[in-house]
Amino acid sequence: MNAMQKRFLKPLVFALCLLPAVILAWQLYAGQLGANPIDEVADASGEWTLRFLLITLMVTPLKRLFGWHWAVRIRRMLGLFAFFYASLHLATYLWLDQFFDWGEIWLDILDRPFITVGMLAFVLLLPLVVTSTNTMMRRLGRNWKHLHRLAYVVPLLGVLHFWWLVKADVLEPLVYGAVLVVLLGFRIRRRTSANVAARERCVS
Repeated sequence: MNAMQKRFLKPLVFALCLLPAVILAWQLYAGQLGANPIDEVADASGEWTLRFLLITLMVTPLKRLFGWHWAVRIRRMLGLFAFFYASLHLATYLWLDQFFDWGEIWLDILDRPFITVGMLAFVLLLPLVVTSTNTMMRRLGRNWKHLHRLAYVVPLLGVLHFWWLVKADVLEPLVYGAVLVVLLGFRIRRRTSANVAARERCVS
């Protein structure tokens, strides 16, 4: 990637990542979201959250399999957009669906498993966002990598949240789950290979 491409990479990716929110806002403004626009906004923002979580996890496999080192430059942005859409998803529920009725929200968290799991996923996403800066990476040292293994837990909870939400029509969450299994398999294989190589070096 040349200097010109590097210069325009992040602005281009930023615009593309923001595009779903812009389209959704326009559809809401134009009354194109059907009879229940609140549900449409909640569903769209939730799915885009899951998509960005999975796309963020794809960066390392793409770098190793295809040599796409430029993808590492946008990984943080992708993760932050996952948080952006997760915040939009949560805000839709808290504000437009529940009108900040904290008593009802608390009962939802306790009584409805998909709400419980969704809230847990958002809470676990917060430390990933807070520690995403270079400064926090330096401060945490090796602990930063341990903490950011939550990046695999959060999408797992997201898939479960989606699965329990749709109940019968589970094709979409099944697809997201399959993608996550592949990504987790890549990571497990990579760690296993690294451990085997380390043992071989110790024996030799």
